[in-house]
Amino acid sequence: MTLAILGLYLMLVLAVGLYGHRLFRGTGEDFFLASRTIGPFILLMTLFGTHMTAFSLLGASGAAYHRGIGVFSLMASSSALIAPIVFFFVGTRLWRIGKRHGLLTQVQFFRERWDSNGLALFLFFMLVTLLIPYLLIGVMGGGITFEEITRGQVPRWLGSLLICTVVSVYVTAGGVRSTAWANTFQTLVFMGLGAVTFIVIVRQLGGLRTALESVDPTLLMHGERIPASMLVSYTLIPLSVGMFPHIFMHWLTARNVSTFRLPVIAYPLCIAIVWLPSVLLGVLGTSEVPGLTGPAANSILLQMISLRAPEVLVGLLGAGVFAAVMSSLDSQVLSLSTLFTQDIVGRFRLGSRMSEAQQVRLGRLFVVLLLAATYLLSLVSNRSIFRLGVWSFTGFAALFPLVIAAIYWRRSTRYGAWSAAVTVAVLWLYYFLQGWQTPDYTVGGSGLMPVAILLLTSSAAMVVGSLLGPPPDPELVDRFFPARSKSS
Repeated sequence: MTLAILGLYLMLVLAVGLYGHRLFRGTGEDFFLASRTIGPFILLMTLFGTHMTAFSLLGASGAAYHRGIGVFSLMASSSALIAPIVFFFVGTRLWRIGKRHGLLTQVQFFRERWDSNGLALFLFFMLVTLLIPYLLIGVMGGGITFEEITRGQVPRWLGSLLICTVVSVYVTAGGVRSTAWANTFQTLVFMGLGAVTFIVIVRQLGGLRTALESVDPTLLMHGERIPASMLVSYTLIPLSVGMFPHIFMHWLTARNVSTFRLPVIAYPLCIAIVWLPSVLLGVLGTSEVPGLTGPAANSILLQMISLRAPEVLVGLLGAGVFAAVMSSLDSQVLSLSTLFTQDIVGRFRLGSRMSEAQQVRLGRLFVVLLLAATYLLSLVSNRSIFRLGVWSFTGFAALFPLVIAAIYWRRSTRYGAWSAAVTVAVLWLYYFLQGWQTPDYTVGGSGLMPVAILLLTSSAAMVVGSLLGPPPDPELVDRFFPARSKSS
């Protein structure tokens, strides 16, 4: 029964995604940006579905298993506040700039803003490197889900392969339009089934009060297992949303600037709907499935589903986890495909000679190759989904000063951007090598996460590098700040 439900769900996702192919216009802009025609509700669902991956379901519940209910405040509460602010002050500005200059990618924006091919190429490799852990989250989460929900009937490697196959089919069929339709369907699924999961399991445990009585009280105390310095550090991580290539891509698909209104208003509610059940079920799992250590806690939500949900619902609830996994994975691989097609091949090899049809074919090929490489990497990776996500988000958050300087600071220059980007690359790699093998790593044992140091130093590097170098070309500045005159 469970396998049949999961199979039916994957077929439904394929059908929804392939429907986008019927509306495909055959152009590069339509494949990569849906011809900038996405409306408010679908934009909300794609932004939220893309942002909330297995990190939010499996990773959050696994972290709550170890740290308790305070995990909600680490990421969810700050994301509910910061993400809408970034959408409003950054997303809308980038949409206007992208529309005005016909931009398709994040790298194109930085190249044009600071007139530097070298900086653009460097940022391309940084963005790809930082997004790889995020891709792994989705592929690993899909494999874990299949293995746990089917109680080993479908091994992890096969589950991950199925996820990659389904995503590759509908993404290559219709590009971002198919991705947007599939994300809308899947986001509604994992939001709805997440609430159902929580209600069903809590009832099986005799009600929320009864279930909480069997849990270690320290897991229910906000500050008991989460130091204040860690809480402050994690508050900075949601700034990463301003530098995610997949979020940038979806911003550019909006029909007009008013399309952002619904995502800005409704985003906090969507986060509460998803994160609260995940965190609480992770805490309740400590009494139901005790003794899990390290990355093994990634599967606590799925084990709770298998133990407490009726058999008919197990497949449906597993489908909800699949929805969270695939709604991020598809956008991420497509955004990297867009970067590769437009900013590497189109810029440095074929240039203007690349036709619309060639862009689409190349984009499709890169999606397949990227998913294949990520799948192979997932077979040898056995890391905490939460920690994978945190390292990925740390790098993107540290790059946030670049986009702020690009759209708000006329005096910012390529020298400042280079200084900030190189600073982030060097420090991120240093802290990654220092802390990857150390659980709960903090800088010098101070309690501060690396993101705090990275964000501070990259901001300083941007300011110092821009002020010490020559001022930017006034004509270049006026292209991106057209409302102001040269005399200002």
